[in-house]
Amino acid sequence: MADELTPETPEEEQPKKTHKQRKNGLYPGVSDELAESMRTGWADTELHGLEPIAQAGHTADRRAALSARFPGERLVVPAGRLKTRSNDTEYPFRASTEYAYLTGDQTENGVLVLEPTGPAGHTATIYLLPRSDRENGEFWLSGQGELWVGRRHSLTEAEQLLGIPASDVRELAEALTEAEGPVRCVRGHDPVIESALTDKVTKERDEELRVYLSEARAVKDAFEIGELQKAVDSTVRGFEDVVKVLDKAEATSERYIEGTFFLRARVEGNDVGYGSICAAGPHACTLHWVRNDGDVRSGDLLLLDAGVETHSLYTADVTRTLPINGTYTDIQRKIYDAVYASQEAGIAAVKPGAKFRDFHDASQHVLAEKLVEWGLLEGPVERVLELGLQRRWTLHGTGHMLGMDVHDCAAARTEAYVDGTLEPGMCLTVEPGLYFQADDLTVPEEYRGVGVRIEDDILVTEDGNRNLSAGLPRTSTEVEAWMARLKG
Repeated sequence: MADELTPETPEEEQPKKTHKQRKNGLYPGVSDELAESMRTGWADTELHGLEPIAQAGHTADRRAALSARFPGERLVVPAGRLKTRSNDTEYPFRASTEYAYLTGDQTENGVLVLEPTGPAGHTATIYLLPRSDRENGEFWLSGQGELWVGRRHSLTEAEQLLGIPASDVRELAEALTEAEGPVRCVRGHDPVIESALTDKVTKERDEELRVYLSEARAVKDAFEIGELQKAVDSTVRGFEDVVKVLDKAEATSERYIEGTFFLRARVEGNDVGYGSICAAGPHACTLHWVRNDGDVRSGDLLLLDAGVETHSLYTADVTRTLPINGTYTDIQRKIYDAVYASQEAGIAAVKPGAKFRDFHDASQHVLAEKLVEWGLLEGPVERVLELGLQRRWTLHGTGHMLGMDVHDCAAARTEAYVDGTLEPGMCLTVEPGLYFQADDLTVPEEYRGVGVRIEDDILVTEDGNRNLSAGLPRTSTEVEAWMARLKG
């Protein structure tokens, strides 16, 4: 990785400078001649006639709804800033969900501000970093200059793309410091903006803004549904990629599976939507196994929980539990088929007007029945469910909202989410599982180390639901036939 030109060593440790170099005080170590050379001779690269981004109309509707919810108040929604990974390197930037949801923009340091126009209505402005300044050398001497990290849009270009008036974000903090009137800010993303608003906001009022924006994302518009389907379709292809290279994974480790899926995510999307879980053998019993450094062995199961994130930041979240050699053993099939039956019951319960908890209850009932039937729990089933005894092996909830975050709408109120009612346009996962830990002495030895989860992304429709991830087989026999074709 190339080092930046800006000297970082103390003056006394730097090589002796010529008179011409010493004269240039703006950037020590740069001669006047070089500085002048870098200022001039550059073509005009301004882009003209840009078309608005695909979601521009939808983001305008979202801002209008936000404006109506908080009349007469200044609303500040930052994208966030780069975070240091180590020394002078940063983590890849991911804009805050709230900011991207309201603007469609994903650049660091961006801030959306809705200024009240009176008792009702707002004027929206997006504050962004402008193009790097070539006159003062910032574009090639700053670590975040465009010569180092790539061209960014001019403010005029941003206005055309996003459909929002754009201004220089470097002037925003001071303006907010001097601003008067009620203010709300989405916290946790931009300490500079939060510092400018220290005496103007309260945690309670800011939390109301965050909760509103979380709940607003529960019902997806047409653009969002299309993006979720796109994410799922790429994820299906990623699962197919993995099946085709299971022999190579056996020769290496779970990392080969992780890398294979990641390639699909980066080629067709922005990234993976969350750390891929590539859990082979007993690792499948660890719910968030993301180390992905274990062995991949014939005869074991692979629990693959992964999702592609689209360029607009909508993610899929799909799980399949696959026999690494292509064929389930009898005990693996027994457990897999029980989880499949549980998922079928859960998916059937997803429909408009149903309670959010209904699909979880339906899935858990089936799993409790199976555990009683197998002699692992003493019935009746109603007693098991009342005491939650099945949870030793079912462990987690059966699903969650899905969207720009893999666990979307997480800040929503309980009454609006887990105690709420399903509506058309909501998208959620249905993902029951059974996990028999390798050291669980309460179950027969043949169960130990077997973990199974099946997860699909389900859209609530006007008359029921649609399985967005139906492109992946779910029954044990269909999975085996699918794997045989891909390996064939």
